Amino acid sequence: MSTQRSILKSFIPQFRSEGVGAQVRRSIGVNEMRKFSPFVMLDHFNVKAPAGFEQHPHHGQETITLLLDNYIAHEDFTGSKGILRPGDLQFMTAGKGVVHSEIPVKMTNNDRPAQGMQLWVALPEKLINCEPRYRDLRSEEIPIVKPFGNDDLVVKIISGESYGVKSVQDLAYTPVEYYQFNSQKSGTPFKQFVDKSMNTFIYVKEGSINIAEKEYPKNSAIFFKTDGDLIQGSINTDEPTEFFIIAGQILDQDIVQYGPFIDTSEENIYSTFRNYQLAQNGFENIKTWKSVIDKGVDEELAKKWLAEDGLKFLPE
Repeated sequence: MSTQRSILKSFIPQFRSEGVGAQVRRSIGVNEMRKFSPFVMLDHFNVKAPAGFEQHPHHGQETITLLLDNYIAHEDFTGSKGILRPGDLQFMTAGKGVVHSEIPVKMTNNDRPAQGMQLWVALPEKLINCEPRYRDLRSEEIPIVKPFGNDDLVVKIISGESYGVKSVQDLAYTPVEYYQFNSQKSGTPFKQFVDKSMNTFIYVKEGSINIAEKEYPKNSAIFFKTDGDLIQGSINTDEPTEFFIIAGQILDQDIVQYGPFIDTSEENIYSTFRNYQLAQNGFENIKTWKSVIDKGVDEELAKKWLAEDGLKFLPE
């Protein structure tokens, strides 16, 4: 028999500045929730050209980026590059080390900021120094389930299984389940089963939900204890409601963070920082690489890169 998880804590993260001109709501990686194994950071970001996340390093983690509005270009010192469109995801494994840029595309038909969710996931100790890799999950590849046969509840299964529908593939080394829920009918129930070995949280992007007779409004971050295998609640408004249920395998290891570097000890962090400074042991490409997108990305370049991947701009 399933048992509903109880809530560990909840709060509404405030906007803060990040990168060059970006604004984020950070719900993991702040004083209210410093770490939530295997998760190290979650940002709900808004960034508008010419602002962006200019070239910067990563080590020992995977980043999962879900783009919700507009377009973002990415490029790194291994030669990887591409464009994320609305609804697309990128899973980047930094491993032993990577330096990359993430810059919004300057659009000709709108001036909205690029908006999305970026999650940092610690790697298992044995994989911390693996080779970097990228995997994209395009919007049209993501399975969708409508449990009630209509739009009362629509669930995108990015990773995992929901209402009997499974995701296309596992895209992260650290097991992560990721679900996007949408509704606009008050009283609509929702549920999601989660393994007891996983930490689980909800981020409410829009609208309002109810769990255990308590309302959680827009931008709420809700963290659960590991005392059950079921998350359930209901929609609390007829306004458009969008929220994410995310779960990850709890790692049996220390998680130490220094900025964009994650490892299992301070000694390892110091070694990585030295490797980065000296451009060695995985960071050699710093010596010769220069980002072509740090100074801006226009639609022409974005369309060219998409065409190289056999893709087109999505309609507005």
